[in-house]
Amino acid sequence: MLDSLKRFLIGKPLKNEALSGEKYSVFMGLPILSSDAISSVAYATEEILLVLYPVVGILAYGSMLQVSSAIIGLLILITLSYRQTIENYPNGGGAYIVAKENLGLISGISAGAALSVDYTLTVAVSIAAGTAAIISAFPILEKHRVLICLVILVFIMIGNLRGITESAKIFSIPPYAFILGMVTMVIVGMVKYGVTGVVPSPPPATEVAAQSSVTIFLLLRAFSSGCSALTGVEAVSNAVPNFEEPSTKHAKTTLMLLALIVLIVFGGISVLANIYRVVPVEGKTVLSQIAESIFGKGFMYYYIQATTAIILAMAANTAYSGFPLLLSVIAREGYMPRQFAIRGDRLSYSNGIMILSMLAAILIIIFRGDTHLLIPLYAVGVFVSFTLSQSGMFMKWIRERGKGWLHKAFINGLGALVTGVAVIIIGATKFVHGAWVVIVIIPILVNIMLKIRHHYTAVAKQLKIESKELSSVDFEKDIYRNRVIVPIASVNKASIRALRYAKTISDSIAAFNIVMDDEEKEKIEKKWALLNTDIPLIIRSSPYRKVVSPLLEFIQSEEYDLKKGDIITVVIPQFSVKDWWHKLLHNHTSIFISTELLKHKHIVIATIPLRLKDDKDAIRK
Repeated sequence: MLDSLKRFLIGKPLKNEALSGEKYSVFMGLPILSSDAISSVAYATEEILLVLYPVVGILAYGSMLQVSSAIIGLLILITLSYRQTIENYPNGGGAYIVAKENLGLISGISAGAALSVDYTLTVAVSIAAGTAAIISAFPILEKHRVLICLVILVFIMIGNLRGITESAKIFSIPPYAFILGMVTMVIVGMVKYGVTGVVPSPPPATEVAAQSSVTIFLLLRAFSSGCSALTGVEAVSNAVPNFEEPSTKHAKTTLMLLALIVLIVFGGISVLANIYRVVPVEGKTVLSQIAESIFGKGFMYYYIQATTAIILAMAANTAYSGFPLLLSVIAREGYMPRQFAIRGDRLSYSNGIMILSMLAAILIIIFRGDTHLLIPLYAVGVFVSFTLSQSGMFMKWIRERGKGWLHKAFINGLGALVTGVAVIIIGATKFVHGAWVVIVIIPILVNIMLKIRHHYTAVAKQLKIESKELSSVDFEKDIYRNRVIVPIASVNKASIRALRYAKTISDSIAAFNIVMDDEEKEKIEKKWALLNTDIPLIIRSSPYRKVVSPLLEFIQSEEYDLKKGDIITVVIPQFSVKDWWHKLLHNHTSIFISTELLKHKHIVIATIPLRLKDDKDAIRK
């Protein structure tokens, strides 16, 4: 049943040869990899106003344009910088690979940890923002905020588990629909104001009176909040291998189109917010208010709301494209569990997709799906990776000094300086609002990654055998004496099958049974006496209902007479049932026995399965 459900949700497995077809074109890659950056503009302007307006009132609008201009300038610089990253590191990994190769190991895994945190927050923030847009249009759904977030999360996870091509088909339309709506709104809004002379109503007088002057610190706080518009720009450089050949050219084209769209939409929304004097209010997004001011509550208003909600939620798809690929690169180098480097049935990195979903779900539940609570955590990670990536590229040009190195070094050096300053600003202004969590988590992740690598190195060292030693390995010599123990709960078809198998691998066999009382002991002894076998039955009483410890005590006892070099094979009889829910009705004692016994190097575990029939067939017979 579970396998049928899995096939229904994610489709049939794909052969390895199909991997070449699981690639993005520019047309498909743009909406998938840029949905995070494009969607961020839907709430970036609002985040700026939420900082400015409560403090300076109507003066916030002029300051907002200044902050937005600074963010757009930073966007252009980052785009130029990442074009060079794509060109020189076409195998993916982005900031992780760049920093690791040019700044050293710690810088590399720090960038990887920062990006991992950012991708997780991207999913949580995007889905929370999408849900906020839905609730803005239908306030009655407020009490179901977390549930709506989780439903959207599961939908996106399943879509990505279906593979790159399938997810591109599912998730490519909403970003284009959103871009069309935003461009239309910007054009119509400008025309209504500039050509027809429509003047919107000013905010209430109580709301527009400035409470204080605009300070540098206030502008920096607003800048740090608005920098959420730049998250996702790095995703293209992380996913270069996912593009069709020539992958580098297609990735660079996608990055430039992404930057152009963000510039137009983010800049346009900031101008419209200034023109229409939109005031941030609880339960209604700035974008919703702008759309209502321009279109009224007609078709276009609901079109804007619908596409905004969808694109905000679909923005998580950028993280689903980047995070698993980044994790696979890190895992192949041994700094993350190897499972993340393995492709799933649909040739996607399914383990990375599922762990990302789980972490995002935890964040959504903890922060109750509230965008404003999640935003302060959001931009720190991505700007740390920006800074490390640009610093790495700068050092590369300084060290190599190839053709045009001075120009390239200037771009990356300036990018490193500006994004580094942005990290300090974001960390300082958002620290008490939650950024401290990310600042603490990144070093913890770095330490975990180093420990994982240390473990893999230790395992490899202990398993390694030199080539010269291989020729001296003697497979003919009888090194081990194999002794077999068959734990049985009762005398039944499964245990007899296990005993028969044991006879084929050794002459030294013992059946082992644990009883709780004398009545149970007498019952199994009577049944055992009916068997025509010379295999001894060892019975041990377990007043504390332990299973594994009496078995280990027997193996280590003088009675068993274990010699040096002996190998103990524990043959575990186990029946398997047909339906998934039947499994819930049985103890699965064999799992606990195997888990504990595998800790001992001289014990081998063998499981002998007995496949049971369907309940109806069994009863009928």
